[in-house]
Amino acid sequence: MKVLLAGINAKYIHSNLGIYSLRAYAREALKDKAPLIELGEYTINHSRETILQDIYKRKPDFIGFSCYIWNISLVKSLIGDLKILLPGTALWLGGPEVSYDGIRFLEQHPGVSGIMKGEGEAVFARLLDALSRDEGPGGIPGLVYRQGERIIDTGEAEPLDISRLPFPYEGMDPGEMSHRILYYESSRGCPFRCSYCLSSIDRRVRLRDMDLVKRELAWFLEAGVPQVKFVDRTFNCSHTHAMGIWRYIRDHDNGVTNFHFEIAGDLLTEEELALLAGMRPGLVQLEIGVQSTNPDTLAAVRRKTDLKRLAKTAERIRKAGNIHQHLDLIAGLPMEDLESFRRSFNQVYAMKPQQLQLGFLKVLKGSYIYENR
Repeated sequence: MKVLLAGINAKYIHSNLGIYSLRAYAREALKDKAPLIELGEYTINHSRETILQDIYKRKPDFIGFSCYIWNISLVKSLIGDLKILLPGTALWLGGPEVSYDGIRFLEQHPGVSGIMKGEGEAVFARLLDALSRDEGPGGIPGLVYRQGERIIDTGEAEPLDISRLPFPYEGMDPGEMSHRILYYESSRGCPFRCSYCLSSIDRRVRLRDMDLVKRELAWFLEAGVPQVKFVDRTFNCSHTHAMGIWRYIRDHDNGVTNFHFEIAGDLLTEEELALLAGMRPGLVQLEIGVQSTNPDTLAAVRRKTDLKRLAKTAERIRKAGNIHQHLDLIAGLPMEDLESFRRSFNQVYAMKPQQLQLGFLKVLKGSYIYENR
């Protein structure tokens, strides 16, 4: 069996952590029984014809698409044609855009064989193992799939111990990645309950073993990767974990690699601020989600933020002059009208970040705000 995992990224320089992690876990779990697993990375700027042509040439028996808000429209437009071009190929989807609405999605898209819900590594490995033995996917938690005219939902899979996940880039030629932004996770879950965020579904924060993290950081540093973006939802929710990683990259700085972290600015401690102030300029980039300065809005989306402390922290980081600071706002949140948003914008602009990112509210399937819309 030949498997193709397809990731359609927003830009060429991005990498798709999901498909790298699925392949690495399946290879390790199935060992010599693992089928040939290829990766196909495309972008939303590729034409449909270019993507279809590449997939057709590979002749996979199984295609798995990683579905996100930026690529779901393109994926939907591809699956119908792929069913015609490769009628014997199984089409499976995973990712946040299909995980929480699997039955309806299969009803609307009869060419799709099934959906892997939530964390996909163990589910994917078990599915490949069953298919390689000509067995059906019954009994594997974390799936929605077709069985004749019926659609079966097998429930939720248990969350993984993320220290059991193999390094997603293991065995790759570092030279292949030298021009890419590589994504990395040292934790899963988030202790906060922001209603627009999928991370609020799982409040159990699972931290990757620090010795593993350090070995993997060493790979990025030795490879001279230009930027590593941590996808941890609130990186500094564990003081010990954050300090361990920040100390390591400070002490092993290669003068080239930049590390990007999403943090809660009002949680930064004096010890963390002192450590960050001693970093090489350009070594660290911090993204702080302010989202709004309207207390009513923050309460409505269940977000707890000490705005005064956040503003003081942003000022200290700015004055240190060695860290690129990136502050986020979301337009369209509850309780926020045009005048309220103007105040939020002006207050965050006054913090003088290197970058102020303005996003529009995206009501994500599975989020609290989606379920209660």
